[in-house]
Amino acid sequence: MTQRGTQSAGGTEKLLIVNCDDLGSSHAANVAILACLNRGIATSATLMVPCPWAFEGAQMTKGLDIGIHLTLTCEYPAYRWRPLSGGASLRDKDGFMPATVSEVYARADLGEVEAECRAQIEAALGWGVDITHLDAHMGTMQIHPAYFEIYLRLATDYRLPLRMVGEDADAALGYRPRQKARAAGIAFADHFVMPVWGEPTLPQFRAHLTRLRPGISEIFAHPVEDGAELRSYDPRDADVRAGDYVTLTDTKLAQIIAEEKIERISFRPLRERMRQDTRQG
Repeated sequence: MTQRGTQSAGGTEKLLIVNCDDLGSSHAANVAILACLNRGIATSATLMVPCPWAFEGAQMTKGLDIGIHLTLTCEYPAYRWRPLSGGASLRDKDGFMPATVSEVYARADLGEVEAECRAQIEAALGWGVDITHLDAHMGTMQIHPAYFEIYLRLATDYRLPLRMVGEDADAALGYRPRQKARAAGIAFADHFVMPVWGEPTLPQFRAHLTRLRPGISEIFAHPVEDGAELRSYDPRDADVRAGDYVTLTDTKLAQIIAEEKIERISFRPLRERMRQDTRQG
């Protein structure tokens, strides 16, 4: 995996970030993500700090390229977690994080949102995570203008790249988050490739890899080791998550990457370039 790469300024190089979302969400997720990073095509992962298995995930992946999956929701009916901070507006009637993004938007105080996100980042730093970037669980921080302002402020304060929505979604949102991030000097991938949730990911990955555009692209998946743990906390989408594990460790995808002359990178070189630009400025 190369350590080159920033946002492209033309050229024909195809650079690819393959991120594993939901590190720390379960032991089975930690096992699968570590395997995808060590022997699969994954190049980075993002940690769900409030989850019970987050500390294990941080320790298992020491030395690898790990970002923070900012978490304000808890979508599983019987497997719940709480905010790190004391914000009452971040909790449902049972004291856990709300199940849906719409519930967060309906009830959360923005000051408490920012405090919670900072608490998650600081906790990971305290665990020794050399944070490479930020993204957000269920897209909460990216798709609402007020939440995006917090997201952008966190990236600026911690000098970290962001996962951004793709060009089409950026135009549809109306407030042009990519333009705002670029103006603030925040690095992000040129292209965001979002697999269709619920459909088998292996054929989707094969198709995306063969038509990858020049520049830096990010694609992501949610790999989890199949078994009793996964089937108990996420029976509805267990096949998707287990399939993502199979996808990211499929040797044929590595072959396609080589044939297409795609270079795999993580967010680390984007972060280093951002910080270098700050020092020079």
